[in-house]
Amino acid sequence: MAVSDLLRLLLLAAIWGSSYLFMRVAAPGFGPVPLVTLRLAGAALFFMPWSLQARNRALIRGHVRELCCLGVLNSAVPFSLLAFASLRSEAGFNSVLGATVPLFAAAVDALWWRHPLSRQKIIGLVLGFSGVLVLAWGHIDFHSGGNGWALLAALLASLCYGIAAHYGKHHFAGQPVMLPAAGSMLAATVLIAPLGVWQWPAHAPPPHDWLAAAVLAVVCTAIAYMLYYRIITRVGATTATTVTFVIPVFGVLWGALFLHEHITAAIVVGMLITLLGTAVTTGFIRAPRVHPAPAP
Repeated sequence: MAVSDLLRLLLLAAIWGSSYLFMRVAAPGFGPVPLVTLRLAGAALFFMPWSLQARNRALIRGHVRELCCLGVLNSAVPFSLLAFASLRSEAGFNSVLGATVPLFAAAVDALWWRHPLSRQKIIGLVLGFSGVLVLAWGHIDFHSGGNGWALLAALLASLCYGIAAHYGKHHFAGQPVMLPAAGSMLAATVLIAPLGVWQWPAHAPPPHDWLAAAVLAVVCTAIAYMLYYRIITRVGATTATTVTFVIPVFGVLWGALFLHEHITAAIVVGMLITLLGTAVTTGFIRAPRVHPAPAP
């Protein structure tokens, strides 16, 4: 990988890691769904010059149903779940839970597409979800004021991303990469806007919440998607997925630097185990082979 591509990968990880920070800042003022509505609408507007081209309008019209499904699975629902989780859980904590996306993708591949899990993936899944258990221990509280529902929401968001990865691969193979990026944002905005308007806060959020929402929309969504697809075209999808391993590092770092979140031993150990499981599941680290003992 060229140095320029490595720098792009690190930049993307830093941007997506910061999204947890900005959700943590803006979600209390706007509420989860209005914040996501702003995030999607801003990203859709950013993509509008591409979407309004005649050739691309035809592409979007020809894939309306698929783009709506992708917009729900990859944007509207997981963004809302993560914004809800941000009301209770710290940014760093949520970013580590986000590292479970490849684990859920592997599980969906086995359950939905009936692809048998290899020994390598089984080991990775066990490791990865063991890391989640370490991380979540002490947070599984579904009573009033507890973090249980926030934890569940963050994991459900990862499940949505895992399903969306397979859905997008199946329905948009061979299409321009901007079609699922721009088209799904537009579709998700149209679908979630009525609920966002209905839940709009009675009192205007402070300026720093608006700034956080704007950064979420333009930088963490629109620019990040464009950067991600540029990396895919240059180094391939497999290499691009390595960003998964770096996002939690930046998420924990930004939370500690700007929100004064504590980096506990549980977060560090849980993150390391989860990332190890993700690396084994995706094949970036090979699980050791067990050779049968020689016959006596």
